[in-house]
Amino acid sequence: MKDKKFFFGLATLIGTIVGAGIFGIPYAISRSGVIPSLFYLIILGGAVLFLHLFFGEIVLRTKEKHRLVGYSKKYLGDWGKRLITISTIVGTVGTLLAYIIIGGDFLKIVFSFLAPSVGGMASLYFSLIFWAGLVCFIFRGIKLIAPTEFLTNSIFFLIIFLVIFFALPKIDVQNFILISLPDVFLPYGIILFALAGWTAIPEIGEILKTKKERKGYKKAIIISILAAISLYLVFSLAVVGISGKATSPDVFSGLIPFLGSEIIFFGALAAVITLADSFLVIGLYLKNTLIYDYKFPEFLAASVSCGLPLVLFLVGFRNFIEVIGFVGIIIGAFEGVAILLIFKKAKTLGDREPEYSLKVPPFLIYFLITIFVVGAISQIFYFIK
Repeated sequence: MKDKKFFFGLATLIGTIVGAGIFGIPYAISRSGVIPSLFYLIILGGAVLFLHLFFGEIVLRTKEKHRLVGYSKKYLGDWGKRLITISTIVGTVGTLLAYIIIGGDFLKIVFSFLAPSVGGMASLYFSLIFWAGLVCFIFRGIKLIAPTEFLTNSIFFLIIFLVIFFALPKIDVQNFILISLPDVFLPYGIILFALAGWTAIPEIGEILKTKKERKGYKKAIIISILAAISLYLVFSLAVVGISGKATSPDVFSGLIPFLGSEIIFFGALAAVITLADSFLVIGLYLKNTLIYDYKFPEFLAASVSCGLPLVLFLVGFRNFIEVIGFVGIIIGAFEGVAILLIFKKAKTLGDREPEYSLKVPPFLIYFLITIFVVGAISQIFYFIK
């Protein structure tokens, strides 16, 4: 039973981390080059690993059950809650917007295979179909049951591994560029977006409940981050090794000439299913946050959760790479810094003996804050340019 719960906790965190962000990394590598992308993956991978471990210790040091908003309120006060409120709303709306954009791209690939005449429509219309097919579930508060989520995530990972399997023999090293200075800052927000999964850290606490079970908390976090980084690296290099500069922001459409439409069809179909599941989870999370933490009426909360990303999409925010890059900035600059500050406070103000305690020199905290703040500033200047 102990191993089973550890596995469920591990699967929960990996499933939360690995999502739409995996499709942005190959494009970032194809534009910026292998060296900058590897640098960001290593540096941000280490920084995000620390954030997850810090958040895990925060959870273990606190008797009450909270989410990041609650921990911010407890340890940082009202200003901390306001900071995370901004991040939660902007970050989740931005993530939902990204899912609408890329969900439409994948749906177009699916219909291009099943019904070419329909698949000839612009991705815009498929994005609207993707959104319209899911919002009714958010208004009614319906999400997929846990076994179905596990199945959809399993299919998604299977397809990713199949793409890697078929891609490896066709890699051409000449498709790799070492560095492209004009786009050297591009991967920062994309990789940060792809690695952030700390919203699942409190959920692991709900799975690993006893003191003995929680001995595996730290191990689950480390394995999850390392597994995600390894998967991103292998998948991205496999994709770029095949398609090179032709790598598309959605990955799959750029692979059709190399892997064939049948493989890409199944990949896009699996992506649509798992993205739909994630869209429901995130949309309901935002809706419930507005209802329970900010006392919105249910209909208004659902309208904001579903309507804001649609409005942004309709007014012209339709670049998947730019959206996830911006969300990555928000996540790092707001939530990342907040977790670091909460961790410092929880070390002295926590009301529970944790199952693990990290000995962290003060300079590391300030170094990580610098990474997130300076990185966010560099991204803003890059996108403005």
